[in-house]
Amino acid sequence: MASAAEQLAANMNWSAFGKATELKQRLWFTLGALIVYRLGTYIPVPGIDPTVLKDVFEQNAGGILGMFDMFAGGALGRMTIFALNIMPYISASIIMQLLTSVNPTLEAMKKEGESGRKKINQYTRYGTVLICALQAYGISTGLEGMASSAGPAVTDPGWFFRFTTVITLVGGTMFLMWLGEQVTARGVGNGISLIIFAGIVANLPSALAGMLEMGRTGALPTLLIIVLLFLSVAVIYGIVFVERAQRRIIIQYPKRQQGNKMTGGDSSHLPLKINTAGVIPPIFASSILLMPITVIGFSAGTGPEWLQTVAQLLGRGQPVYILLYSSLIAFFAFFYTAIVFNPAETADNLKKYGGFVPGIRPGKNTAEYLDKILSRLTVIGASYLVLICLLPELLISQWAVPFYFGGTSLLIVVTVTMDTVAQIQSHMLAHQYEGLIKKAKLRGRNR
Repeated sequence: MASAAEQLAANMNWSAFGKATELKQRLWFTLGALIVYRLGTYIPVPGIDPTVLKDVFEQNAGGILGMFDMFAGGALGRMTIFALNIMPYISASIIMQLLTSVNPTLEAMKKEGESGRKKINQYTRYGTVLICALQAYGISTGLEGMASSAGPAVTDPGWFFRFTTVITLVGGTMFLMWLGEQVTARGVGNGISLIIFAGIVANLPSALAGMLEMGRTGALPTLLIIVLLFLSVAVIYGIVFVERAQRRIIIQYPKRQQGNKMTGGDSSHLPLKINTAGVIPPIFASSILLMPITVIGFSAGTGPEWLQTVAQLLGRGQPVYILLYSSLIAFFAFFYTAIVFNPAETADNLKKYGGFVPGIRPGKNTAEYLDKILSRLTVIGASYLVLICLLPELLISQWAVPFYFGGTSLLIVVTVTMDTVAQIQSHMLAHQYEGLIKKAKLRGRNR
């Protein structure tokens, strides 16, 4: 069956796309949701002078706020209703997954199946509201202290401005959370990842134009721009290569006597990806760093001296920031891999259906063997993620290259694109199977 599926996928005729009505509906829904998201990134929060805000963000474009603005698709720089983007939801998801691993009550709830998953999702939403409210309040107070040569950023500061800003930003994030869930359920691809993907891709043309303008004015050498373009292609090639790389473990099934026939005796393989966690570790690490640094970034110029010291230590390209960022990426690579793949559970399932790894005893020994291989693969995967995500630090600190040409943004764009295309191919493959089954039934009736 596996070889037949691979052959059908290889010979897939993309002209069948016109007949896949459900797939077209899902694609149109996904496109419509992303258009709604992009329109929301241009609806400003009331009570803010956009000219002053633009001046402030141009001064901090190379800092942590610039990275946050990249993930938000420019919404933070314009201070719109989607300024916080989906990051509070990601932070709440991280906290819930950590609590699920250490709290027996939540762990038992997770094992309840669909009902337990719904309860955990509900707690995640409550956590999102709390985190978003705290970040929104920090942003509102930070905005009140912002000023440039054109005047203050907030036209009428006070508690009413803070209240309306918190309500607006919390409402925007909750809407994006709901929109992402709708895309996942009724569209194509992971809705949360696609929202971040859309924010990065939407600003790529302006980033490219800005880099070429820097080359025209002499801020960036022409040779460096050419090297950057070739480097971007090389990074994309490396990302695709690693994301598709697998370690295939042979699984053997014994022969069984069923009546007068011998069944079984087949061999299959268990694919283990080098980067099992995918794009999740960089997003999680960025979210964790952005959560406390957002307020620091806004108030670094007017806050106490120790706050300015912390802001400098956690600045773009600083050793403390690089160390924290690398450590968080490596931690979440192992943590998320442990969540999505359980060696003990996989070993039990193989033993239940009679499968075994040649030369390895079923049960505990198989689980230890799988865990050993997965740990080695995750070391390589985590190192690859750290290397890719630290690439922009060198480019930004040395030559002030835009974030969009760094490894993190390219990793997100390439990985989400590959996952979305794979889902589209799966839908088309399922549609072709349905057509073959219908034809087989019609032929059976004619006979």
